[in-house]
Formats: sequence, structure tokens, C-alpha cells
Amino acid sequence: MIRAAYAEDFRCIGSQCEDGCCEAGWRVPIDRATFEKYQTLPAGELRTLIYASIQRTPQDAGGSVPETHAQVQLTPQRRCPLLDAGGLCRIHAELGESYLSRICATYPRTVHTIDHMKETTLSLSCPEAARLVLLNPSLLSQTIDRAVPFGWHETAASSAPVREFFWPLREFSIRLIRNRAYPLWLRMFLLGSFCRRLEGLAHGTLGRGVPTLLGDFSAAIASGSLRTSMDVIPASPELQLDILLELVRIRIEKDYLPPRLRETLSAFASGLGIATGETTEDRAARHARAHALYYAPFFARHPHILENCLANTILRGLFPFGERSLDPAARLEPALEFAQLATLFAVVKGLLVGVAGFHRESFSAAHVVQTVQTAFRHFDHCPEFLGQAVELLAARNLNNAAGFTMLLRD
Repeated sequence: MIRAAYAEDFRCIGSQCEDGCCEAGWRVPIDRATFEKYQTLPAGELRTLIYASIQRTPQDAGGSVPETHAQVQLTPQRRCPLLDAGGLCRIHAELGESYLSRICATYPRTVHTIDHMKETTLSLSCPEAARLVLLNPSLLSQTIDRAVPFGWHETAASSAPVREFFWPLREFSIRLIRNRAYPLWLRMFLLGSFCRRLEGLAHGTLGRGVPTLLGDFSAAIASGSLRTSMDVIPASPELQLDILLELVRIRIEKDYLPPRLRETLSAFASGLGIATGETTEDRAARHARAHALYYAPFFARHPHILENCLANTILRGLFPFGERSLDPAARLEPALEFAQLATLFAVVKGLLVGVAGFHRESFSAAHVVQTVQTAFRHFDHCPEFLGQAVELLAARNLNNAAGFTMLLRD
């Protein structure tokens, strides 16, 4: 089993962080056990501050759920009121880590228990986690080298429910993403095609077992026989930019724009001439130029960065089944999981092209980390965004193989 063992290497850098999680404007839930622990604090300044800063969540908004029993009330500057002048948490400093809420104690780690095994992954919305994940050229090799043996009875596998193949399916997905025999957009095309077939198998419309599907698809990838169907789908820079701008608009209309997001979007817009009244054709031409001159050469020198980004997202998101992996009664929708993965990647890639066009020859790994981290913080962490984005693609008849190829193709 391929697991995100590198998550164990993460260390928070505290007040040195350039985009601290306590100053992000996020809702900060307080779990019931932590809330009850605060009720036992002795009288004093910190207890008074905690009582003034934390409110019970209304019952009709999730107050009966233990993980969201209460919520921190942010300051008008959308900052956690429990920070000291140096930007550090007073609860942690004065009471210790055991008094932190569950989310504050674990972020940017995400912990899932799958088949009775706990797995910890990292969110790229944290700058330090993004650096750790994106910039390590050996990340995926180390992940595979540190894999955990997993017993499997091949003779009984063909008739086993699709859900029981979570581990080999995830391993297949990660190995495909790092298969440099194909350019990255083609790897995404192949992954989308695989997920659509897997969904047919899960819903009983494809009469094969998972081992057969894995074997046939792996053989087709190795032989290159699927390239013909991919090559006939044209690139569409105008469509890519149009959809990207729609996706960005969906997100920025929902909330205020923090300084780091404004900085990233400003560089993106300047790099593509979006704010200067240029025509769609002119913008698309600038997009193609930025991609060819700055984006593509950088990632040709550092191909591991985007591979690491996708692989970490696959691991953290329990791909290809998502949170449904944890619910035995849930209907599996691998095609939807791929649509959300591809949409998020399209946003990341589109922003990177614009930022590369802005910085030109000075486009660097630091710019990549900021752009990816900002995208994950403000797009991936928005609960409604991915659903609305997939609906937009469906309304434009792009939620299919041809649509995603036009959206992602170089």
C-alpha cells in the first residue's frame, strides 16, 4: 500500500509562517470534548478571553455534531482572537497542546482510518506543508519505497466488491500520475478514462472485475494504444482561459480577498493581460506565450512538482472513492472524484501560467509554492466551490473526456 509517510516529516514553523492558519479568515470549529475542557479552566484572563471568543454552534447549523460543537468568533480583521502579539496561540503557550481543539492540533494534517489503519496526509493550503510536498524530487519514490505490505488473495479478487480494491486502485492512480512516458495532461486524460470505466464497473454496467480492468488498462498504457483517441481532441486556449476565469469568479464572489490571494490573482491577471481590456483572442495568445516561454520550461526542469501536487491530493482525498470510502453504504462515484481533481488541477495550472507570465524569466519555485498553496487554501478549502465548478462544467457540456482534455491539454 502506498501511503503518505512523508507527512511524518512535517513541522510547523509557527510565527515565521507567511500565511498562518490562525490568520486565514477560516471558520475554526471547536470539538465538544475541547469545549467541555474549557469549562473547567480556573478563573483568569485567559479563561475570560476564551469564553468571550468561543460560541456554541446553533443546533440547526451543526451544533449537535461533536466535531463542530462550537466555533471561534474571529476579529473584524478575520484573525483568531486567541493569538498573542507575536502571532502565537495563547492556549498552546499557556495551557499546552492538550488544550487545543482537534482541528488546531492536527492541521495541516488530515487523518483517516481505512481498513482499521490510521493514515495521515498533508494539506497543501499550509505554506510549509506545500514546500515539503512540492519541492522534494524524491517524494514519490520515497512514498513507494516506504509502502506497507498488503495481503491479497488473487483467486478470490475478481468477484470482490469494488470498494475492497481501494488500495490497489489508489496505487494504480499514483503510478499513472508519475508515468513520464506521457505528458502530464495525457496522464490526467488516462486517469479520467479509467475512472469512468471504474464507475461503470461499480454500478454494474461494465461486466468485468477490477483485476481485469486494471490489467487491461495497464497494458494499454504500456503499449501506447490509447494515444490515438487523445490526439484527435484539439487544444483550446480560449476555452481554458474562459473556464478558468469563470472558476475564479465563482470563488472570489463568495468572500473577502486576503492579501496573499490578492497578490496571486494580481500577478495572474497581469501576466495574462486580463485587467487591461484585451480581447479574448489576445488573452489566449498571451496565455499560450506564457505557457510556452515560462511555464513549460520551468516544469520541464522540475517535473516532480506537479506530480507531487497531484499525488498528495490523491492520497489526502482518498481517491478514487473520496469520503465515500469510509461509508460502506455510500454510492461510489469515481468519475465525480476525478472531475473534482481535474477541476482543482485546472485552477492550479491556470494560475501558474498567469503567474509565470508575470514573473517571466524570474519565475521560481517560491512563486510556484505560493500559487499552489494559495489555490488550495482558497479553492480546495471552500466547501461549495468544487461542487459548483463541476456543475459549471456540466452546464457547458465539458464534464466528459473531450471537455477535460480541452481544459487540461497543453
